[in-house]
Amino acid sequence: MAGRTVQWNRTIMKLLWGLVILGLLASLPFTYERLRTEGSSKKVEFVFDYRDLLEISDTKTNPQEFVNTQLKELKKNGIHSLAVYESTLNELKLSRRVELYSSRDASIIMQTPIVAHENFAYVLFSDKESQAVTKDLIERAFNRLNVKMRPWSFKNQEGMIIEMPLDEASIKSLDPDPITLKALKDQGFQIVSRLSNRRAFNAEDMDKLLGQLAQLGVKTILTDGDSVPGYSNGAGGKSKVEDIEAMAELMNKHQLALAGVEPVSLKVPPKGMSTLAKELDYNIIRLHSFSEAEADKLTENLTPEELEGRVQAIADRFVLAVKDRNIRMIFLNARASKNLIRGQYVDPLQAVYDTVNGKDGALERIEKSGYTPGTAHSFTVYEPPMQKALQLLSVLGSVAVIALMLSRFVPRLTLPIWIIGTVGAAGLFVVKHSLLIKLLALGVTVSASTLAIMTVISKLRSISNRPVRSTFGTMFALLLQATIISGCGAVFVVALMSHITFNLQLAQFTGVKMLAYLPVVLAAIYLIFFSEGLSAAGIFGKAKRILFSHISVISIVAGAVVLGAGYYYLSRTGNEGQASSLELIFRSFLENTLGVRPRTKEFLIGHPIFLLGVYLCLKRKAWGLYAVLIGAIAQADIVGTFTHLHTPLDISMIRVIYGLLFGSVIGLLLIAAWELCARSWHKWVGPLNKL
Repeated sequence: MAGRTVQWNRTIMKLLWGLVILGLLASLPFTYERLRTEGSSKKVEFVFDYRDLLEISDTKTNPQEFVNTQLKELKKNGIHSLAVYESTLNELKLSRRVELYSSRDASIIMQTPIVAHENFAYVLFSDKESQAVTKDLIERAFNRLNVKMRPWSFKNQEGMIIEMPLDEASIKSLDPDPITLKALKDQGFQIVSRLSNRRAFNAEDMDKLLGQLAQLGVKTILTDGDSVPGYSNGAGGKSKVEDIEAMAELMNKHQLALAGVEPVSLKVPPKGMSTLAKELDYNIIRLHSFSEAEADKLTENLTPEELEGRVQAIADRFVLAVKDRNIRMIFLNARASKNLIRGQYVDPLQAVYDTVNGKDGALERIEKSGYTPGTAHSFTVYEPPMQKALQLLSVLGSVAVIALMLSRFVPRLTLPIWIIGTVGAAGLFVVKHSLLIKLLALGVTVSASTLAIMTVISKLRSISNRPVRSTFGTMFALLLQATIISGCGAVFVVALMSHITFNLQLAQFTGVKMLAYLPVVLAAIYLIFFSEGLSAAGIFGKAKRILFSHISVISIVAGAVVLGAGYYYLSRTGNEGQASSLELIFRSFLENTLGVRPRTKEFLIGHPIFLLGVYLCLKRKAWGLYAVLIGAIAQADIVGTFTHLHTPLDISMIRVIYGLLFGSVIGLLLIAAWELCARSWHKWVGPLNKL
């Protein structure tokens, strides 16, 4: 009976591995199409905030000359695009087109009695050539707000009174300034228009505005504020998405793309972004933002060497954003700050230019990596034929991987586990596809990396009492086998999360920390209780012995060390993990030397200790299995590399290969160091013990 059960389990295992292979074959077209998609957009656009330039100019003795000079510097340094916001009275003032006064200020300059009950905004047109356009711009905006206006003049200069407090009126959104837009276009700049949701959405007005922007060559819209244009709370009888759908229709009509700020630069995405992106058929360009606060660090009291170091770090960051995160638009900001030591206002403009086009600047290195400067555009999305059918096979293969991992704990329940998993996955595939994808992606990544280590532990147990032909050959064969099994999880993740939303980070893999620690925990449980082939009673007895064993001081210390290492390991996992300055320098060195940086957890920790553990096991030291267990860190990280779905697939592949190569070299050095220490110990400590 027992023999028949074992034979039945082996048959089920073969069936599951067959499903895994079938699923992998079905997943390969997704891998190919993702590579094509990521190669469809190679233009990178550097964009500078034009409003920042105006605000900096307000600290200069000749603002207009300063702006003109800096526009030439921008083009000279490879920055050919400017972000232009919706205009405001305050921005028109910075452009020297109007002067603004409160009721009190107006009374003082006109030398008339102050009217106690009046608090209005007084506007005086300072540029007669642009007066008609500027006046029309202001009137249209405040008419939409139902604010009363009337003419006003002072010393033969025309103006207007806006019956609204100056502080409030100066920040109300107007249409983008057509004079500024045309002037910048005539100077050869590409315009990126920043639009807010601060005004009530009107499809007719928006159609007219977007048409004007398109005529001026605008190709990209960047959201300004915490919600996309058209987002509403559902008031007024409209649905929450009705105006967003209208906005998307108008953007499609005028062939305008949307720039989406990557999550690492933006804590909370603009409200309505996912809906607008979907309605735009994901005509989205990923944008990385360099903020004013970050630029302030370039104006601190630094030595030339310190400033050069910071400039280099920022340039490295831009290059990494393009190569490693599919960023195609880099948004540069700057502002003037008061330096009390120097006794003047300083700005970081030259330092910002150096990050792009200075020594080892980002632009040249980005070009060497195969990208070209120019107007960025979205990815062309390629999808395999029979996508649904192929993904269904990928789902079945993923379920099989999970069942294979669980079968290591309960072999007799392999078939029920697989049936329950398959039925549940099929139901979610139809009813809640997005939930299935996220659950299954987490399940298959954890299971594949855990199964990889379990397989190695099982093989080492089976060969513990017999010699092997080649110690080093066996070591690297087991490392390769573990990596291939983990790689199955990576291939399935690519297939399951093939939708462009994952590439654009509108949707993300969830469970990064679980992927980091669950394979280690599960593999440890397997090693301690299940890898020796104990019966249920034997497992229970071993657990009881461990729980009731005497605790020594050394075991407490060892436990504290393990917990501390585990806490540090988890704290370093995910986007919120912080690296030391020394590690950042080391990372930068690897990136600049190799082009692609291998992951530390693989080539410095996981792979070397895994190889050492296998070596010790082959030398009949059973405790080496616990070193092999640490190799689960590297296997989980291999799969985790491919869960960074915004990272180009070829970069992830190169990263894993580098990790294996360098990890193998360091592993051999670690084994050599172990042998040296062990032989020294036997040579010197042995004779001492006889004294």
